[in-house]
Amino acid sequence: SCRDIWKMMNHHSEDSQVFNNMEPVNQTHVAEFLLLGLSEDPKLQSVLFGLLLSMYLVTVLGNLLIILAVNSDSHLHTPMYFFLSNLSLADICSTSTIVPKMLLNIQTESKAITYAGCLTQAYFFLVFLGMDNLLLTVMAYDRYVAICHPLHYTVIMNPRLCLVLICLLISTVDALLHTLMLLRLSFCKHLEIPHFFCDLTQILKMACSDTFINNIVVYLSTILLGIGPLSGIVYSYTRIVSSILRIPSTGGKYKAFSTCGSHLSVVSLFYGTAIGVYLSSAVTDSPRKAIVASVMYTLVTPMLNPFIYSLRNKDMKGALRKLAMGTCFFHKYVNCLAVSS
Repeated sequence: SCRDIWKMMNHHSEDSQVFNNMEPVNQTHVAEFLLLGLSEDPKLQSVLFGLLLSMYLVTVLGNLLIILAVNSDSHLHTPMYFFLSNLSLADICSTSTIVPKMLLNIQTESKAITYAGCLTQAYFFLVFLGMDNLLLTVMAYDRYVAICHPLHYTVIMNPRLCLVLICLLISTVDALLHTLMLLRLSFCKHLEIPHFFCDLTQILKMACSDTFINNIVVYLSTILLGIGPLSGIVYSYTRIVSSILRIPSTGGKYKAFSTCGSHLSVVSLFYGTAIGVYLSSAVTDSPRKAIVASVMYTLVTPMLNPFIYSLRNKDMKGALRKLAMGTCFFHKYVNCLAVSS
């Protein structure tokens, strides 16, 4: 009847209106995202600004000192310290990808980040996070060769620059793949990211289009570049422990273990916090708990790495002492020139 037809038309009109309200915004029209940050409490913003700025300065200064100490001391021109200086550089870059934008948002009282800026931040963070991961694996392999095959160490580890470039290539390709996969997605009008940076998983959660392929790529990447390197580290240290236990003298065992202590501490901190982030996001739906875990591996770990390597390593302590003495001598020399002139 005409009445039934009229009802059907009205029902279709209501459905169309609901669909239009839920219509995704194509990525070309997305102007910006909103980063909700660590806390939305206005009273905590000044405290967070001071804390983040202090952590960032300590991270940059500490890792920069490691790089300068390694480059200035000829005794540290070995593959192990070459990898360590590159790890410090990756830590500086990863924190510089996140923290300055956080500080700017707190200072300007704005949570906005542009679409291009968000994808750029996600890309560079994935690059340097992958570099950290792969460099820790290469450093474990370096310790394995040094302890288990000491006579062939120089020959095997000679192409150290090539190993670093391979790590950079792999992490760059992985980050580029994830970023290009994001370009195919369309996003809803609700563009608030419950995080303090553009995390890949959080961006995927905001997409209105199908993210099945993206999730498959994320899982494959996690297996190949997460579980794979961790398995390599575990295998290396299994062989290292078995070789050390065959050393007859107690002093020899202690010396061999001492060369691995700093690296083991950094590996435990890096993978422990990363696993904590994964478990917190899988077990609980609370974004705040996931954010706290993310702070550990994005901010705290890069800040602690220089302390771990400098406090537990006599060679590094000596290099830092020489660097400090050289700096003091330079300042005195400059002051003398200023006075004489």
